[in-house]
Amino acid sequence: MKHAERSVVAHTITAEAVSLRTVVRGYGNVKAARSWEAVAEVAGTIIRRHPDLETGNILPPGTRVLKIDPTVYELAVAEAEADLRALAADLAQLDVDQANTSRLVALEESRLHLAEAELARVRDLVERGVAAQSALDSQERTTLQVRRGVEELRNAHALIPSRRARLDSQMARTKAILARSRRDLEKTDIVVPFDLRVGRVHVERHQFVGAGQPLISADGINRVEIAAQIPVMSFRRLLAGTAPGDTMTFSGLAERLAKVSAEVRLVSDPSQSWIGRLVRVESALDPQARSVPAVIEVDNPYAGANPPLRLPLVPNMYVEVVLTGPDAQARVTLPDSAIHEGGLVYLRDSDGRLELRDVSVAWRQSGQAVLAGGVAPGEEVILDDLMPAIPGLRVDPVGASE
Repeated sequence: MKHAERSVVAHTITAEAVSLRTVVRGYGNVKAARSWEAVAEVAGTIIRRHPDLETGNILPPGTRVLKIDPTVYELAVAEAEADLRALAADLAQLDVDQANTSRLVALEESRLHLAEAELARVRDLVERGVAAQSALDSQERTTLQVRRGVEELRNAHALIPSRRARLDSQMARTKAILARSRRDLEKTDIVVPFDLRVGRVHVERHQFVGAGQPLISADGINRVEIAAQIPVMSFRRLLAGTAPGDTMTFSGLAERLAKVSAEVRLVSDPSQSWIGRLVRVESALDPQARSVPAVIEVDNPYAGANPPLRLPLVPNMYVEVVLTGPDAQARVTLPDSAIHEGGLVYLRDSDGRLELRDVSVAWRQSGQAVLAGGVAPGEEVILDDLMPAIPGLRVDPVGASE
């Protein structure tokens, strides 16, 4: 009597090469992408405080939130302006002096010419014995006095450019003082630079503040960012090229980051989510956790806010970040249950018999194992854990058995 061959019934699938997008999860705290720390640049007493300058309030750009007493700086501006007017008057007077001195020099040179001519005539008369020596001495004294006057006027005229240069320097210095005084006067107004939410106010009205003293701490509301810790290997796979042998360079990093989509979910309520983008990687890695601090930005975190049903994405929220990479190279992907201990896969060959084969798993994700090699597309893979798994054992698919 011939014994019937033993067989087993198992669930099977046909291996397919699929392009599986890498999905990586990380967690982090929300913080504002931009912060504002208002610091007093001039000293004085706070004389005005905006009524909405309170913790938690949102203020638009251009809002004058604080006013420092400007009296001292207004007086400094007035003093510098008065000095400038005085210097301008001195320069105008110098122009008049230059013109007058030029005319006087011309007149005195004409007078000197006449005096020298008269001196020559008197000397000739004395040599001929017609005039006395005293007349010659008197004319020489007169000529010397005129010559001295001419030299003094020429010297005064030569000093005018240096006097003008000194006045120009004084005017430049006074203009610098005026500009600094006006700048100090402008700094008495503390103005909101962009849309922000007030965090803390450090001063009160009628309080004296010194230069360098903190006034307001606030966070911008137009954009937030999350530094999520991502395992190094997962992040490398997230940015891997789609073509075999494709390498990543620093110059192409921004392009790789732009291909990654990001979703931010509130840990306490995953139904609330925001669309973000992966923008950069912080410089330092975590050596203990072997993770990469990936920075995700979210624009308009207050859009659609309707507390408590829909919360805005505000600093210090603890969130989950889901990063999804682009389509990767197509590889055979199997359920985790098809990979047995030791990296074995049970195959049903063309004769319907069990074949054991070693495979290499590139990575696992969401219950799927992506193979680096070992199984070709189109081969029939057994999902069940056969006991015992004897090569050559006849295997009948579940559907065929029925």
